[in-house]
Amino acid sequence: MTVKIDGRRLKADGVMRVARPSPAGRYEKAALDAGARDRIAATRRYIDERWMHDDAPLMYAFNTGVGLFKDQRVLMSDMIAYQSKTIFAHATGVGEPLPEDAVRATMLLRANAFASNFSGPRVELVERLIAFLNAGLHPVIPAKGSVGASGDLAPLAHLAGAVCGFPEAEMVYRGKRMPARDAIAKAGFAPDFDLGAKDASALINGSTVSLAIGVLALEDARRLRRTADIALALSLEAMRGELAAFDPRVHAARPHPGQAAVARNVLKLIGDSKRCSADARMTVYPEENRAPGTPPPPRVQDVYSLRCAPQVHGPVLEALDYASRIIGTEINSATDNPLIFDDGQEGYVSISGGHFHGQYVAQAMDLVAIAVADLGSICERRLARLVDPTMSYGLPRNLLAGKKGLNTGFATVQCSMSALVMENRTLCMPGSVDSIPGKSNAEDHVSNSTWCARKARTVVENVEQIVAGELLMAAQALSLVEPIAKGHPIGTGSRAALEAIRTVIPPALDGDRWYATEMRQALDLVRSGAVLDAVEQAVGRLD
Repeated sequence: MTVKIDGRRLKADGVMRVARPSPAGRYEKAALDAGARDRIAATRRYIDERWMHDDAPLMYAFNTGVGLFKDQRVLMSDMIAYQSKTIFAHATGVGEPLPEDAVRATMLLRANAFASNFSGPRVELVERLIAFLNAGLHPVIPAKGSVGASGDLAPLAHLAGAVCGFPEAEMVYRGKRMPARDAIAKAGFAPDFDLGAKDASALINGSTVSLAIGVLALEDARRLRRTADIALALSLEAMRGELAAFDPRVHAARPHPGQAAVARNVLKLIGDSKRCSADARMTVYPEENRAPGTPPPPRVQDVYSLRCAPQVHGPVLEALDYASRIIGTEINSATDNPLIFDDGQEGYVSISGGHFHGQYVAQAMDLVAIAVADLGSICERRLARLVDPTMSYGLPRNLLAGKKGLNTGFATVQCSMSALVMENRTLCMPGSVDSIPGKSNAEDHVSNSTWCARKARTVVENVEQIVAGELLMAAQALSLVEPIAKGHPIGTGSRAALEAIRTVIPPALDGDRWYATEMRQALDLVRSGAVLDAVEQAVGRLD
């Protein structure tokens, strides 16, 4: 398939298909919608014919300097040089390069913003950007240096320099980092590309890097949130939890849609479980200090990390839904300055505004970071219970199999996950409330959106590992008790999840081994969606 862009209808899943390869290792192509191409070309024709002379009124970025030089005319004889110097001046990014998927998403989203036909670039520039994306030419873009106002100027300037074949710019092509000019030539394109009036400003003026990272983080978080419900279900099975807290009547009494959806997911996964029952508690490691044959006291209710999971997982669902609305709007928005509009008299008018300001993305990403971090926090508390027999209702300490003392078990896995929880708590400090004026106070309030998106993505990646840890450890618990628990089968959804895990990771029944390998394998199962897909094939799509 080809993802067509017209500035109006691009969806997050289309961005993901272009940004990341399929399991077969292929990227979907992008293409500029024919109607969008015609509209861009018509607008640019008018600009070149009517505005590109030295007697034209001052129009920001078309024939003026930028920032506090907004009132300084740039002559037509200097226009090509001005484009290059604009990129030179802003190519101040620092730090490690952005990952490939973020670069590809940035290229696609910048082209889609142009396709909305409010920016006024030459159509050749838009087509070159898309052609490079499809050819696998990936600009080297430093991750740090943007404040998310006037857009992501620094990182986008590195992208612009690479697209134009500047000797200073670099690209990654076929896995190798090299000068941009060499990469472009190897891919069969002309390295030299002169920009016309406003082309440089259009390329660098917009919060597109923030948006690209945000799309990736958000889509990963949406998949992760459903996988976390599966991990919860496995932990409930492992600790023979109560299911009454997931009764629809309970959630109708406090009708938040998110918590009701999580409760439905749990019952869809383990509503038919015989393990989450009083009978199972009599058989599977019954509590000590009780006379033989004496039934255990009623559980009545479980601890918060089990019983209150809908009230914690549920707000995550709703936070991600809100962020998805914001990001969905941003995907199909023009975010540079100035914008070009039909004047209703067969012409166009240039109007300055502030759509480059990334506050929408910044606040949405802060919310994603906060919500997902708390999801990781409650998952880690369930891990802590799984390794402690006083809290797991008698599961082997540390989920250990093998000789005690000689072997340690999974307590160390839980410890590593607690480190990620603590890291996330620091990363959840909102960046969107921070602002340092810049550029001689021309930018006197900034969004910090790029940092907000970057740290949200880190939080999501950390919680992917925490959820993977819960899948791994709950599966270990279930495998340990399987010989004595066969008469109390786990739920249909749990069984599908466990089988998907065991297809890749055998249970640790002979003592300690290199747990890092299994943690990585479990993470791959989360990120690939393998466990989620297996469960949804068995019980239907989760909410």
